[in-house]
Amino acid sequence: MAKLYYRYGAMGSSKTANAIMVQYNYEERGQKALMLKPRLDNRDGERFVGSRSGLRAPCMYIEELDQINVHDYACLIVDEAQFLTKEQVMRLVDIVDNEHVPVVAYGLRADFRGEFFEGSQWLMAWADSIEEVKTICWCGRKATFNARLMNGKVVKEGEQVVLGGNESYTSLCRLHWRLGMTGPEDK
Repeated sequence: MAKLYYRYGAMGSSKTANAIMVQYNYEERGQKALMLKPRLDNRDGERFVGSRSGLRAPCMYIEELDQINVHDYACLIVDEAQFLTKEQVMRLVDIVDNEHVPVVAYGLRADFRGEFFEGSQWLMAWADSIEEVKTICWCGRKATFNARLMNGKVVKEGEQVVLGGNESYTSLCRLHWRLGMTGPEDK
C-alpha cells in the first residue's frame, strides 16, 4: 500500500541529502524514483537539487507533475515541499491513494517567524507518516526553528519566502530562536 511520507526538519538537517539517498537506493535496486521540486527553488540551478554536503541530483518541477506518467516510477520524491500549494499537496495525496505510487516529501515545518508554510501545513495534516529529520542548535539542544539572519542578527519580520542558505539562515532551538541568540557571544 502506497503512503505519503512527510519528513521535515530545520535547515541544515540533511533533508536534501536524505532525499537524494532515497532516490539512489531505489535506483540501486533497479527501480526508478522521480525527484521533484517547486520551480520557485532555483538555488541549485534549473532542474537540480543539491545538498550542503555536495550531493546533487537532476529533478523535474512539481508544476510539471500532470504531464508525467507517475506509473513509470516506483516512488516520487519531493524536495523543498514547504513551498507546495494546498492543491499540489492534494495532487500528491491523489497519486498515493488512486495511482498507488508512494511519495516521500522533504521540507521545513515552519518559516523564520515560526509559522507554517502552506505546503508544510497540508503535508502535516494529510501525510500518512510524519518524521522529523533532526539537527542541533549551537547550544547542543535539538534545533526546531529556522532563524533568518540580517547583518548577523535574527529577524522575525519580512516576506515569508526569501531563498538563501547559511548566509541567510541558521537553525536554533526554540529558546535561542525566541531570544534571537545565534551563539554564546549573544548573551
